[in-house]
Amino acid sequence: MGAFARDRRGVAALEFAFVVPILLCIYFMTMELSQGIETNKKLGRAGNLVGDLVTQQAELTSSEIDGILMIGEALLQPYNRSSPEITVTAINIQRSTTTNQLTGKVAWQRRMADGAFNSSSETEVDVPDFLRTEGAFIIRVDAALDYKPVLLNAAEGRALGVGAAFDGIAMDETYFMRPRRSTTITCSGC
Repeated sequence: MGAFARDRRGVAALEFAFVVPILLCIYFMTMELSQGIETNKKLGRAGNLVGDLVTQQAELTSSEIDGILMIGEALLQPYNRSSPEITVTAINIQRSTTTNQLTGKVAWQRRMADGAFNSSSETEVDVPDFLRTEGAFIIRVDAALDYKPVLLNAAEGRALGVGAAFDGIAMDETYFMRPRRSTTITCSGC
């Protein structure tokens, strides 16, 4: 029995068996984290691009905005685990007759969610104080995405093991821009 206790053959294999699962978990979590950061950057670029394309126009139609929103969605490729929700809102800054405060009144709004396009009936939106200038016209772009793991995702859409830590992370970006070629941007059909 003493000879068996002193025998050191196979110790490296045993240590390897204990260390490898931990190293693999760290590796896959690092890869998933980098995929999540890259997807968040792409979401920001998509929101910025949509706002940039809209503010370069003097007038738009709802189908033209839908095309711009589809371009924003295409920027997220090859990520395709979930689809983004991108909303373009045209805002007039006006003084409220009841409170005498500057408020953001919605001129028009167009949204893409789950591949479907629609307009909203929102009438007022919140605008940061530093953008509240009476008579100003602002385009706000909201881009949101529920991040689903890329590497550790099962076929039925549920995250596996350590990937569950990254499942359903809400990512969102908001951009405010001013029109470039006119003082306002009109949208027919929005």
